[in-house]
Amino acid sequence: MPSPRDTSVLRTVRDFVRWGASAFNRAGLHFGHGTDNALDESFHLVLHALRLPSDLPAIYLEAAVTASERAAILKLLQARIKTRKPAAYLLGEIEFCGLSFEVDERVLIPRSPIGELIDKRFAPWLQQEPVRILDLCAGSGCIGIACAFAFPDATVDLGEISPGALAISRRNIARHHVQDRVTAIKSDLYESLRGPYDLIVSNPPYVPTQEWKALAPEFQHEPRLALDAGRDGMNVVARILAGAAEQLTPGGLLVCEVGGSVEEFEARWPLLPVTWVEFERGGDGVFAMTREDLLKSL
Repeated sequence: MPSPRDTSVLRTVRDFVRWGASAFNRAGLHFGHGTDNALDESFHLVLHALRLPSDLPAIYLEAAVTASERAAILKLLQARIKTRKPAAYLLGEIEFCGLSFEVDERVLIPRSPIGELIDKRFAPWLQQEPVRILDLCAGSGCIGIACAFAFPDATVDLGEISPGALAISRRNIARHHVQDRVTAIKSDLYESLRGPYDLIVSNPPYVPTQEWKALAPEFQHEPRLALDAGRDGMNVVARILAGAAEQLTPGGLLVCEVGGSVEEFEARWPLLPVTWVEFERGGDGVFAMTREDLLKSL
């Protein structure tokens, strides 16, 4: 851990951002929960400690930091190094689709490229305005709640098996005042749900067990239930596919993320006619599939 002497010459906001980035790199931290490099993560944490917005005009980076502010900044930066917790857990919140969501270690940190699809209202794959939407394996509820904002006339169910995740999703429902249209339901996948739905969106666990065991410490703070999905990572995805057609309306759409496990997916279902989504803002491993294709293929 850096000593107080190491930081005694730091004066401005910019100084602390630079120092934090260097300290993160020396400590070998992993980034992948909202930022992908040490400098961006340090910038985000320093501004949070100062209660300043992320779009702060550059001129304010030259502002001097007070003694109490210095202490708050160093406490947060050093906690990131010491605990190896992702920044979002230290802050207790993260932004997804322009909305702020509460998070803690009971839920996966929102970062799915599905957010780009929500922003585009699932064009061109969604053929009709959805009346009912299901966010399956909902975690914090970020995908389903963001869908509720994208489709203001739709109702949304958040299906989730973890009691802890359900507690967070309900807090996020209240946080965004969508209790009249969004409902969190304890369910082992489709077990307690009452379809059909026009749109099912899921970011399920899809990491093979051996890969999960080798993940960086930052990922080990996330719930194993939300990541580890058996030998090839496809245990939960297989159950989602098997029940999706019955839970979709005619013309309904399934959108599912498998992240870096595309190879495992294609090995299990080499002939399944899925469409792999291409993203403008980065990310991959998300497929779209209609109810009719599911009926023909499974």
